[in-house]
Amino acid sequence: MNYRERIIADHQIMLGKPVIKGTRITVELILRKMSEGAAIPDLLRMYPHLQEEDVLAALMYASDLMANEEMIDLSAA
Repeated sequence: MNYRERIIADHQIMLGKPVIKGTRITVELILRKMSEGAAIPDLLRMYPHLQEEDVLAALMYASDLMANEEMIDLSAA
């Protein structure tokens, strides 16, 4: 799956936060709901415009961000 087909970031939509294409549902919202215990079927009920592939794309997007994140040691100052 290529998350770029499902996730966009446009400064005119939700201040440029990554959202599911065609919605105002942010990747952040999906991740937050999942961290609070929501499962994919729960999200699909809460947000009827979502598809399972959208949720999986949000997870893939987040994992790619984390894979490319650089840690800066601020304690050595």
